[in-house]
Formats: sequence, C-alpha cells, structure tokens
Amino acid sequence: MTKIAVVLAGCGVYDGAEIHEAVMTMLAIHQAGAEYQCFAPDIDQYHVINHMTGAEMDEKRNVLIEASRIARGDIKPLSAYDVKDFDAIVLPGGFGAAKNLSTFAIDGPDCSVNVDVEKALKSTRAAHKPIGALCISPAVLAKVFGDVTLTIGQDNDTAAAIESLGCTHQKTTHGEIVVDEAAKVVTTPCYMLDANIGQIADGAKACVNKVISMI
Repeated sequence: MTKIAVVLAGCGVYDGAEIHEAVMTMLAIHQAGAEYQCFAPDIDQYHVINHMTGAEMDEKRNVLIEASRIARGDIKPLSAYDVKDFDAIVLPGGFGAAKNLSTFAIDGPDCSVNVDVEKALKSTRAAHKPIGALCISPAVLAKVFGDVTLTIGQDNDTAAAIESLGCTHQKTTHGEIVVDEAAKVVTTPCYMLDANIGQIADGAKACVNKVISMI
C-alpha cells in the first residue's frame, strides 16, 4: 500500500501545525486508499501562543509532543524518517512551519530550516519521490530547494520572499494546486487565503491526490 509521511509542526495554527489542514491531509490520504505516518521534530516550539487571545504565554512546549495530539499518539520523531520506507512526504501548514520547521516567520528569506526537516526533504527529492506542501509550508521548500515552482496563494510579500530564494511563484485560489513536474512538488494555499474548512478539504484533497498520482 502507498505510504505517505506527514510532517507536523506542533498543534495549533499560531504556534504549530494548522489542525484543519493536518486532519484534512490525513483524511485525503485515507480516502485515496493510502496510509500515513505522522512525524515531527523533537524540539522545543519557538514560542507558545494563547489561541483565544493571540498573546504569547510564558511556557515551553515540545513540537513532537504537541503534534502527537493530532496524531492520537501515533507519531515518530522526524529524525527517524527513512525515505526508503515511504512513497511521498506532505507538509501541512500553520505558523509552526514558519516558526518550528523553519524560521521563515522571523527571518524571511534569510531563515534557517530545522536539520531533520531539511534532511527529510532533500532525501525525498533525491529519491525522486513527490513532496506536497500546504499553506505557508511551501516557503520551507523554497529555502531548502531554491529552484521550484510553488504557490502560497495571493500574498504578495510572501510570494516576493519566495521568489527571492530563486523559486517561481504562481497565484492560486481555493482548492487549486501548483505542480512542478520536474521537481515532483505539489503545493496549495489553504489558509494563506481567507478560507473555510470545506475549502481546506478541497485543497488538501487536490494536493494529496496529485502527489499520489506522481508516485
């Protein structure tokens, strides 16, 4: 059976993985007749945000432990990812992708990428296996690869930052995907647009189905 790695960045839109995007990604994989395994870096979050008020909280949380909430405990540290065991890898969005998987939210194009994230992405591409990314996660791909065609929707500043890394950005709307056939990369905007959960489901499904078709 097709097996896809899903990389989570914590739990919660403002400081981790966007929960709707993560769940809809896993659902789309299941509905396509494939299996998924969740992964996350075993690191401290950049910070912790009160999701009711938007205020920063004076506490520390671990990305892997928080992501395990979404995965119902069935999760592995990203350092354990072995490309030979999977057919593709997908990164849902959320600010955690730009704070925990990378520092894009803080440093923009000058950001760094978590070493396990970079290793997983580079090994997947080297094996000519497809990569999917939702929402802001394409910015992580842009920093790691620097030569792919991507979308984050219609935000001009973020698109310019991505293009400054050597990538090509294409504007998209709800449910649309951008496919770089040569790089085997599929991206979709999701909550980078003003979206509802149905539109998130459409984007996740389109992205996942295209990724699976490229295996």
